[in-house]
Amino acid sequence: MNFHTRKWVKPEDLNPNGTLFGGSLLRWIDEEAAIYAIVQLGNQRVVTKYISEINFVSASRQGDIIELGITATEFGRTSITLTCEVRNKITRKSILTVEKMVFVNLGEDGLPMPHGRTEIRYVKDQFKDDEIGG
Repeated sequence: MNFHTRKWVKPEDLNPNGTLFGGSLLRWIDEEAAIYAIVQLGNQRVVTKYISEINFVSASRQGDIIELGITATEFGRTSITLTCEVRNKITRKSILTVEKMVFVNLGEDGLPMPHGRTEIRYVKDQFKDDEIGG
């Protein structure tokens, strides 16, 4: 799993118990997963179709640095399926897992459109393609 995005838990992210508010974390996850899907599919028109059970396994407190890890697990004809883990950057302790998130690739008409992708694209490989072709 690739951990790219990091967030610093601030006072405005806390719930009344003094821990990270789940809604804030879910917003961050949905945004990061959408960006990941956009990069993988090469299309800015993707929408969240499905998010499986969300399992909060530990709390995060103000001042913690957390990191979000996303990996593609399956490519459908018009969709991409991801998995996600959020963990404490310093302790590596897992905070939350989402087993399955499905994003759908859309055409200009707003309808599902085939994307033609079958495997994860890595940034380093995209630069190699640019160097070869350019």
